[in-house]
Amino acid sequence: QVQLVESGGGLVQAGGSLRLSCAASGLGVTFSSYAMGWFRQGPGKEREFVAAISWSGGITHYADSVKGRFTISRANAKTTVYLQMNSLKPEDTAVYYCAGGATGPYHGVGSYEYWGQGTQVTVSS
Repeated sequence: QVQLVESGGGLVQAGGSLRLSCAASGLGVTFSSYAMGWFRQGPGKEREFVAAISWSGGITHYADSVKGRFTISRANAKTTVYLQMNSLKPEDTAVYYCAGGATGPYHGVGSYEYWGQGTQVTVSS
């Protein structure tokens, strides 16, 4: 059974930083063959793409709204994906979801087979 478990969310002031982690289990050695992504869903909003990383970690993609502030990375030996979030803004407030097993466009919600339960990030002004 595949599980993605996010951690690292919390309450932070505007301008602060958080580092989210996504620990994958049940994928075994195939984790290193999957592209992984982070999405978020703010209050009353649809789930939106934040960042994605290729299986090797050599290719990354970011939403324009987070480019230059967020960094996605992965440690295949630990089957873990990270999202370093700097210069946080109140509009970054959302539940952040880890997604894995992309079989389509990296920015598409429907492209990912596996999802975590999400971790809340709240940025106060």
